[in-house]
Amino acid sequence: MKDADKGVAGELDGHDLRIGIVQARFNAALTEKLYETCKAELQALGVSPKHIRHVTVPGALEVPLALQAMAELKEYDALIALGCIIRGETYHFELVANESGAGVTRVSLDHGTPIANAILTVENDAQAWARAGEKGRDAARVAVEMANLLEDLS
Repeated sequence: MKDADKGVAGELDGHDLRIGIVQARFNAALTEKLYETCKAELQALGVSPKHIRHVTVPGALEVPLALQAMAELKEYDALIALGCIIRGETYHFELVANESGAGVTRVSLDHGTPIANAILTVENDAQAWARAGEKGRDAARVAVEMANLLEDLS
């Protein structure tokens, strides 16, 4: 395979990166676990604590608007969305899951800012707890990798 045919991946070096995190407070214990593991992984990847901006919003539907406000500042190399939507007995689950996901994607594409979407959409509390730590770490890694990739591609 020629080098030109190989995919290019971003590095997992977070030094000098500025990362914004928007955390939904609904299902607070779960989203706090997402945040704590995300923050710890960002720091393990070299992101300085002073370069991590953390804001909270009421729920998953409010996450995209806060992300948009942060993206418009042009101060962040990547953003991270944290939340947890647990299926209930009504259609509300689908509405919140679909609209929050679409909003996160739209902000990323509209602003050319990588956003790691770690808004969990699960059936029950057990599934949420089983994923909270792993997805928080994954979000940190995705944010750092994509910030570096976009820098390399520009």
